[in-house]
Amino acid sequence: MIYVDNAATTRMSDIAIKVMIEHMKESYGNPSSLYEFGQQAKEVLEKARGDVAEIINAEPDEIIFTSGGSEADNQAIISAAELGRKNGKKHIISSAFEHHAVLHTLEKLKKQGYKITLLDVHEDGLVRPEEVEAAINDETCLVTIMYANNEIGTIQPIKEIGEICRRKKVIFHTDAVQAIGHVPIDVVKENIDMLSSSSHKFHGPKGVGFLYVKKGISLTNLIEGGAQERGKRAGTENVPGIAAMAAALKEINDNMEKNTAYISVIRDKIINGLSEIPHSILNGDAKKRLPSNINFCFEGIEGESLLLLLDDKGIQASSGSACTSGSLDPSHVLLAIGRVHDVAHGSLRISLGEDITDKDADYIIKSVKEVVDYLRSFSPVWRDLTTGKAKHLI
Repeated sequence: MIYVDNAATTRMSDIAIKVMIEHMKESYGNPSSLYEFGQQAKEVLEKARGDVAEIINAEPDEIIFTSGGSEADNQAIISAAELGRKNGKKHIISSAFEHHAVLHTLEKLKKQGYKITLLDVHEDGLVRPEEVEAAINDETCLVTIMYANNEIGTIQPIKEIGEICRRKKVIFHTDAVQAIGHVPIDVVKENIDMLSSSSHKFHGPKGVGFLYVKKGISLTNLIEGGAQERGKRAGTENVPGIAAMAAALKEINDNMEKNTAYISVIRDKIINGLSEIPHSILNGDAKKRLPSNINFCFEGIEGESLLLLLDDKGIQASSGSACTSGSLDPSHVLLAIGRVHDVAHGSLRISLGEDITDKDADYIIKSVKEVVDYLRSFSPVWRDLTTGKAKHLI
């Protein structure tokens, strides 16, 4: 079995499993309690907070632990919106291909009277900083642009966007769920005010994440009930999960340079191999993308059939983000970069892990070619394209 859906979730690392089990056994006290077991758990919690903060060049008290990236996105956006409302500013800027944790939150705020500007995404899958700047006005309270796209892997010009927001005195949030652990992130150098992350994207456990919040920015609580996380996120902290997340993040961060050099070579080999398939197209910029991400559209086929047949061959991939893969609608990300519906339906996302081999890459290329040929052999859409009844779109 070749698992290449790491953008959906990753296998927990051995170190993360070891740390999690250790603290499930030894650090079971409530970190809010004053007795010894509680204070031992609190020490574990605060060490993890410090380790996470150090990796992104933040201060420990700027890290709030959450249940994952979706919660972190929600709290960041709602908090900035509330701060804006108090100052008479109710305009938010984002992009059309954000994760639904962002888009759905913005839709909710729109119903509450906020004006939402969703910037167009160009065919290369990149937001233009100058278009962000042009969209900012006196009413703007927040810019939220993802660090790297969850489907096509394109890495956004975060530092440049952050510089614009800092100069314009607008809060800048980035959903870094796909990026952290895979590209270097420095919240100070990149002018990031808030950043969301999720543990299971970098070999940590599911159900754990964090929100970075720059000092001076007031958070709006999503969960009430206790004084945990400096009163900003009620509920007894998941100490074993948080410790495992910190261990996983440290391990992948320590090995990032080596992993990037290795995985990007495999990525480019697969991209070159799949590009040989007639009427196929790579989605997103070929270079400004995560080292692990490959996303293609193949004309004349359906992505669901492609995935099922690849699964029969022992390859587990995706046609889009895990959060929406059950939907029959084409990817909003692919539509945002200009792919028409008929083409967007025939998409394949391959997201590599550190365990990928050159032999695996050869098998993936061979298998995708065989499955695409097979599906096209009885596709009425492909027949119309090849006989000239319809025009090729790619």
